[in-house]
Amino acid sequence: MLLSGKDVAAAMQEQMKKDVEALKAKGVNPTLGIIRMGEKPGDLSYEKGATKNCNEVGVAVKNYVLPEDAPQSELLKVIKQANEDKSVHGVLLFRPLPKQCDDNEARSLLLPAKDMDGITDGSMAGIYSDTGAGFPPCTAESVIKILDHYKVEIAGKDVVVLGRSTVIGKPVSMLLLKKNGTVTVCHSKTKDMAKKVQAADVVVVAMGRAWSVGKECFKAGQYVIDVGVNAKPNGEKGTCGDVRTEEVEPIVAGISPVPGGVGSVTSANLVTHVIDAAKKTAK
Repeated sequence: MLLSGKDVAAAMQEQMKKDVEALKAKGVNPTLGIIRMGEKPGDLSYEKGATKNCNEVGVAVKNYVLPEDAPQSELLKVIKQANEDKSVHGVLLFRPLPKQCDDNEARSLLLPAKDMDGITDGSMAGIYSDTGAGFPPCTAESVIKILDHYKVEIAGKDVVVLGRSTVIGKPVSMLLLKKNGTVTVCHSKTKDMAKKVQAADVVVVAMGRAWSVGKECFKAGQYVIDVGVNAKPNGEKGTCGDVRTEEVEPIVAGISPVPGGVGSVTSANLVTHVIDAAKKTAK
């Protein structure tokens, strides 16, 4: 079975519309601030998608655009402006930043309460301490949203996460622990990785390498979330995940496709964070 992210996103969108209507009835207009430097195609594409998702549920977007060669001082000025603007409930800062900018300083200035994609140290601390401060990275949380939507039980189950990045591997491990899963993190130095994966009930693959794992790692009854988004190797057109889906899908109970899986939910999750931030303002 394919665990379609598009179906999850569609269900989330219906709830978001209701939440936005309720907020606007209280005089609160949920607004996302997008800070972008330059005109990188990837940034423009993501911004277009995020804006579309916001518009579809009634969330406003405020753009802060700087030239790619703008100095650090200008970037910090814009972040401070977004922090202080009470009409802006959440901020998406496109990274990586140009080479003349200090990423650590920029992230440190952004308020965790307005950090929509879990990039600040405050947001990450909130995940690990389970205080609810800030927001988790959208992609990591999307893994949980898919498992919840398809009613995949995590409590008491053995979960293996392939990958230990601060963007996905580490935060998703914390989120899975919060759901009472027993989590094992595997990485490039892990021995007998296939054996560990086969012992799991749920597997989250976030290695960032195209088609790096296949049927040799999986068994019947497992649920697999493929977080990887890679260019297809050997010059083939399109994108693919970290898992060789065609050979794994017939074996496991369910697997998220690429494209159409985690990525679809990530975009919707960003908008959900803006709405949640606006709810806190309303309170």
